[in-house]
Amino acid sequence: MLTVCHGMTTLPNHWAHNRRKVGSMHRRIGTVLAAALLVTTSVVVALTSPAPPASAAVTWSDEFNAPAGTPVDGSKWQMETGDNNGNNHERQWYTSGTNNAVQDGQGNLVITAKRENPGNYNCWYGRCQYTSARINTAGRFTTTYGRVEARMKMPRGKGMWPAFWMLGADINSGNPWPGSGEIDIMEFLGHQQNTVYGTIHGPGYSGAGGLSAAYNGPNFADGFHTFAIDWNPGEIIWSVDGNVYHRRTPADLNGKQWVFNKPFFIILNLAVGGDWPGDPDGSTTFPQQFVIDYVRVSSGSSSGSQITGLGGKCVDVSGANTANGTAVQLWDCNGTGAQQWTVGSDGTIRALGKCLDVSGGGIANGTVTQLWDCNGTGAQRWTVTGAHDIVNPQSNKCLDATGNSSANGTRLQIWDCSGGVNQKWNVG
Repeated sequence: MLTVCHGMTTLPNHWAHNRRKVGSMHRRIGTVLAAALLVTTSVVVALTSPAPPASAAVTWSDEFNAPAGTPVDGSKWQMETGDNNGNNHERQWYTSGTNNAVQDGQGNLVITAKRENPGNYNCWYGRCQYTSARINTAGRFTTTYGRVEARMKMPRGKGMWPAFWMLGADINSGNPWPGSGEIDIMEFLGHQQNTVYGTIHGPGYSGAGGLSAAYNGPNFADGFHTFAIDWNPGEIIWSVDGNVYHRRTPADLNGKQWVFNKPFFIILNLAVGGDWPGDPDGSTTFPQQFVIDYVRVSSGSSSGSQITGLGGKCVDVSGANTANGTAVQLWDCNGTGAQQWTVGSDGTIRALGKCLDVSGGGIANGTVTQLWDCNGTGAQRWTVTGAHDIVNPQSNKCLDATGNSSANGTRLQIWDCSGGVNQKWNVG
């Protein structure tokens, strides 16, 4: 049944998931069923989040550096108001102004969930029990591709549900959810202090069918951590504090439509209760804060630059030879054309007029890389992430210095991504 609330349309449930909305924009968020379907990767070491590649440009940001008591910047964000989450069974009323979203004068935006109802608000379940805030960049800013990241600190307690996510901008021009697409960069459940989730939703893979993964790390309420996606044509990569834990490409959709090659806008919110996290209980204390240090969007990477790795050595075409099959190796940086690489928007990495290629299109650990005529195959597709990995999506493996060696002539290969220093590269 279609319901209308506060002049805005809300869609009915789909599967076990429900949706939130932004104006006429609708969203699902997970349930216990969806959580059970997640593929989990455990990483216990939290690293300092890397900056984007040196050649990347910050195209949009909010550093939240205004004086204490300042509201969100209206030129960058709009505030949603009301009870628009009946389908998802959340409990909060989103307010405008500074009651629930305010800059703290210490470089942060603080979104606060409170157990209160100062405006005698009525929610889907009766008199509202909680207030909170939700902001979005719809109509102010959208992006297609790039690195989208935020440094944030989570709240605590059963029923706390902060999210950092994106919706396809065409949701406001006649393409309803899930056809518009949704990218959940970070979702967190307050009773799971060590876990965050990353997910995509689209037509035929929404609700419980969304493609998700979980990252298990430190207690995310104890301090700030950086949550990001590196988004390229045909690929989205999730990371926490520089640790890549999730990748998705059209190949994962079994023929369903990939809806992530278009503009999306950004959303930040702190929900209270709902089908997935459950409602607050006697252990949940209020108020609870979702603290955001910054949100940044950076462009893609470089052209005509050195790529340096282990020992400060450069990625090098052996002997500056342009023949197909020429080895790609580490060598002392010398500024020659054999070490000048162009990272293209098509996913190629090129030098001397040819492409960095995985020999024979192999996907096994230890398959060497070489120079080869550019041919558009998966063997020549690469993703340069903000975590300084160079990933071959076809094999889901990282560019790797063989044997963890920095000696001149060390052959470069593909290998399971481990986060090791022999797989870290600086572009530009």
